[in-house]
Amino acid sequence: MSDRAFLLPEEDIDISHIKRLGLMGGTFDPIHQGHLVTAEAVRTSFNLDKVIFVPSGQPPHKVEKKVTAKERRFLMTELATVTNPYFEVSRVEINRQGYSYSADTVSYFRQLMDPDGELFFITGADAILEILTWKGIDKLFAECTFIAATRPGFQPQAMAERLGAQLKPEYLKKIITIEVPAMAISSTDIRSRVDRGRSIKYLLPEPVEQYIYKQGLYKA
Repeated sequence: MSDRAFLLPEEDIDISHIKRLGLMGGTFDPIHQGHLVTAEAVRTSFNLDKVIFVPSGQPPHKVEKKVTAKERRFLMTELATVTNPYFEVSRVEINRQGYSYSADTVSYFRQLMDPDGELFFITGADAILEILTWKGIDKLFAECTFIAATRPGFQPQAMAERLGAQLKPEYLKKIITIEVPAMAISSTDIRSRVDRGRSIKYLLPEPVEQYIYKQGLYKA
């Protein structure tokens, strides 16, 4: 069975002509300015044609945690990205049955884009440190380059030393770090602020803030 056989067709994002594509996966519960600033910083720094946000459907690393309904997380991601013509939001993991694995998603987009194009997977440095627990890491490194967004003060050398004992040298070369000050913002902190009645203004786009309050999200 081919990789494409178990992946639902993408709805309306034509990337057949794309030469340099960025994928930004995540739970986005909720999406915030740190995600958006990171995506834009990577887009401009690496001259990407487009960045596609991929909200996870059923994240395997959060089985024991409460996660907001996937359609709500998808809608918040749409609200946050709609004004940027270089951003798109994909339903591929929202529509997929079972757990959402990055290896499946990367393979899916790799097949849709220009065969000679380059694919960049954007995520946080914390996630990269757990990469050995990811499904299909050999396939991932064969098909994309990882861009690890770091907070100010993060030591990339420390990450390289930690991963160096576990990853092949050619894999380490495909992990690039970029410092993003807005990465200090976190979805966990935003959820906590809402629950405690504290302001979340300017930590995330205003339409997302209004949606959270209107739907009563993140209240215990």
